[in-house]
Amino acid sequence: MLNVNKLMPRGGGLAPVLLKRAAIVELDWDVRQKSRFDATDSQGRHLGVFLPRGTAVRGGDVLVVEDGSLVRVVAAPQPVLVITPCAQHGTPFDLTRAAYHLGNRHVPIELTPTHLKIEPDHVLAAMLRAMHLIVREAEESFEPENGAYGAHGAGGHGHGGHDHGDHAHAPITGRAPVGPVLHPDAYGGAPSHDHSH
Repeated sequence: MLNVNKLMPRGGGLAPVLLKRAAIVELDWDVRQKSRFDATDSQGRHLGVFLPRGTAVRGGDVLVVEDGSLVRVVAAPQPVLVITPCAQHGTPFDLTRAAYHLGNRHVPIELTPTHLKIEPDHVLAAMLRAMHLIVREAEESFEPENGAYGAHGAGGHGHGGHDHGDHAHAPITGRAPVGPVLHPDAYGGAPSHDHSH
């Protein structure tokens, strides 16, 4: 077994030719969210991955093996629920509402401008359908958000050595509170129209 104890997020500036030559390991989210796991790469090598606790491995990250070789991580397709707004009965804002409710339940969510992804859960699927969202099963890669304090996330950005105290943020005053707009049936009441998704 070869040990791996270093991770380069998104390949960390490696030349494209090095990434192209690197072995590949395809892992689903259940494995990638762990900091210690075993895997077999595309060259048939058995890897023992030992990263700092709390480290999540993302698709596109590069593992550095103890012999100096590189292994590029690919997010494996896995069962997911893909959530989209209903063009007939809703708006894209419905995704924001869904993310709010899923976040309150501490559900790992992959966020995109056009859809959300979560791991399969029939109770959550029913809740989302009651909120007039379209929920479909799929086999796709899954890259949920790390959260505000994660080491590196699917949509995160670096700040180059500054904090947000360097920016002038005007206070918001005289505006209505911002929050989710809830349908009366958001928690499972009867929908007011036929909506079978």
